[in-house]
Amino acid sequence: MSSTLESSVKMPKKPGSKNYFTQDTEDAIVLYNNTVDPVLKSKIYEDRIHYAFFKLTQNIIHTFKFYHTEVENLEHLQHEIIVFLLSKIHLFNPQNGAKAYSYFGTIVKRWCILYNEKNYKSKISKVSVDELSKDDSDHTYTIEPNNSDDRLSHFMDEYVEFVSFNLYEIFPKEYDAKIADAVLELFRKRDSIDVFNKKALYIYIHEMIPDAKTPKITKIAGVLYDVFKRNYLFYLEEGYMSFQL
Repeated sequence: MSSTLESSVKMPKKPGSKNYFTQDTEDAIVLYNNTVDPVLKSKIYEDRIHYAFFKLTQNIIHTFKFYHTEVENLEHLQHEIIVFLLSKIHLFNPQNGAKAYSYFGTIVKRWCILYNEKNYKSKISKVSVDELSKDDSDHTYTIEPNNSDDRLSHFMDEYVEFVSFNLYEIFPKEYDAKIADAVLELFRKRDSIDVFNKKALYIYIHEMIPDAKTPKITKIAGVLYDVFKRNYLFYLEEGYMSFQL
């Protein structure tokens, strides 16, 4: 395993495909977890997993501007995250319904949020109030859109991803999870739905699951709303997302 961790801090070789995190990546992760031979595990990681982890961490860091770090080179930060991903790689189980890209992407984003929040607070404590109040001060920390509608939309995307990942933990029964996923599907497609009221939602869900009873839909929607409300209030109060069930 040590050789695998050491390989994680090397610049990866770029594969031919532009699609860096594919089904082959997920298959390789499953194979890696089921392989006992440490030499073979290292080869699987280096050949089929490392580049995907490298690009995933790189894209998330730059997309969400996680730049409050203790390191000068962001690749060093990537290496820290990749080592953390390797420590959690054995927990991935595709039978739970999660896709590897979403699973590890969520881990990276949560790690970066906590890491940046910690470092941002540390930097702020060392900066004078006068410096922070200057018009040209560069001591800012904004990873979310400023527009309230954009912020809600951004939160909804993350909320849907979080609940989808934890679907069977929230709804252990297969039928309940199926209805919950139908509700989530409406939020995934919310931009293309013309009418978005309670009656229309029930009609859409009945179209996807004809035998779903209205009281059951209402009960499951209530559970989803509780998760939404609790985490959205935290987001509004704290200014960043840290989802909890």
